[in-house]
Amino acid sequence: MQGLTFDNRFVRELPADASRENRPRQVEGAAYSFVDPTPVAAPRLLAHSPEVAGELLGLTEAEVASADFAEVFGGNRVWPGMEPVAACYGGHQFGHWAGQLGDGRAISLGEALATDGSHQELQLKGAGPTPYSRRADGRAVLRSSIREFLCSEAMHHLGVPTTRALSLVATGDDVVRDMFYDGNARAEPGAVVCRVAPSFLRFGTYELPASRGDRPLLERLVDFTTDQLFPDLEGDRDQRRSDWFAEVCRRTAVLMAHWMRVGFVHGVMNTDNLSILGLTIDYGPYGWIDNFDTNWTPNTTDAQTRRYRFGQQPAVAHWNLRALALALEDLLPADALESGLQVYVDTFQAAHARIVAAKLGMEDCQQPDTELVQELWTLLQRGEVDMTLFFRALAAVDPASPDPDALRECYYVDETFVAERDGLAAWLDRYAAALGRLDSDSRRARMNAANPRFVLRNYLVQEAIEQAEAGSTERIGELLEASRRPYDDGPEIARFCQKRPDWARVKAGCSMLSCSS
Repeated sequence: MQGLTFDNRFVRELPADASRENRPRQVEGAAYSFVDPTPVAAPRLLAHSPEVAGELLGLTEAEVASADFAEVFGGNRVWPGMEPVAACYGGHQFGHWAGQLGDGRAISLGEALATDGSHQELQLKGAGPTPYSRRADGRAVLRSSIREFLCSEAMHHLGVPTTRALSLVATGDDVVRDMFYDGNARAEPGAVVCRVAPSFLRFGTYELPASRGDRPLLERLVDFTTDQLFPDLEGDRDQRRSDWFAEVCRRTAVLMAHWMRVGFVHGVMNTDNLSILGLTIDYGPYGWIDNFDTNWTPNTTDAQTRRYRFGQQPAVAHWNLRALALALEDLLPADALESGLQVYVDTFQAAHARIVAAKLGMEDCQQPDTELVQELWTLLQRGEVDMTLFFRALAAVDPASPDPDALRECYYVDETFVAERDGLAAWLDRYAAALGRLDSDSRRARMNAANPRFVLRNYLVQEAIEQAEAGSTERIGELLEASRRPYDDGPEIARFCQKRPDWARVKAGCSMLSCSS
């Protein structure tokens, strides 16, 4: 890994914790604490992303297969140029201010210089305790690590802004976890994921110093962010700050539109889990919509209020941006903050309209089509219809003679299809009329470019987890390969493009997850 070089701007330009003692404590006046990963018993590479390793970081396959690689990305060695740190931040959790949080089980190794000239922060998740671990051990289990590794790459290939994943390393150590916090703790195999992104700064990074009245640190964080991570901003400092907030709002809106497009549910949209770069970050109790249900959330912690349910995600993102705005109110004028929040509203509405039009194969989604779209959402939710399969099947329907039976296999309960058939047929007639004279081939291509055939369904990942715990990583590799071509029609990924099986309807890890999942 001799070609892996580092330029650690975050460490160089922002203040460090004065203490190097690795114990849980409040850290003030600092953006991070120095802390080394805690060594593990037997680091062993289970999987890696060739695109991240080779195309982004310039690592050869021989380097990835080396013992050095597993040692470094399992947490047993610090490679020359790395300066490991854990970041200090706070956040609102489920709508309530939680104070200092910080990287409790994540340690950033440094900012690698990528092949495209960008800086890419390499961060180990599950590498041991930090000053922000509170009462936890800083470790991660294999099941949650597999979920994060696979989903990071799957989202990238779907075209959704996201952090990436370089590697998945087994530690050889057991980690004790109570998956549903119900008193049934058990020992599970441990693992470490190396996450990759230009930065892991999040909304809560700015909220914490603001909550403490630490304006000097807040200003340094904001100006570091605008100068280093948003270099295209122009004008004086005040103008760049205002334009930066508007850009954060814009990127967040685009991200939400993409989540809704592919049926992704983050599960825990706390302000410490939203990226300042508009990336999907922190893959915990996420889930994929099988049957279309705007009220569904995969997070058992959120089972009562469903604050972070599928259909609520765009509104929660706006709430989180408003919390960020409040943290910045001493640095930015009120009109700039309100203007930025309006950018979010306008951008999401426009992006969502474009995406819905693309999903339906329309050139644009004008007001007369709004009722048509709302009727479709009602039909899908009431009929327990598989969202992913439905839109791919809809692309194949002939508008000249739309046949509802062509969509029958998208329903989870056949009796429901029979009961809903007439309503679906009526909707298809109105849909065909709305399409007008659009060319069928171009419509189908437009739809299939917006509607993935493959998404990383929960039950698929759970199968990979169970096989890995039994000693086989074959399914991890198969799903990683399928993730690379989610819009393909070929037979190679057909077996992973099926409805959720009945056994997965209420199975732990498929329909029910927790923050330790």
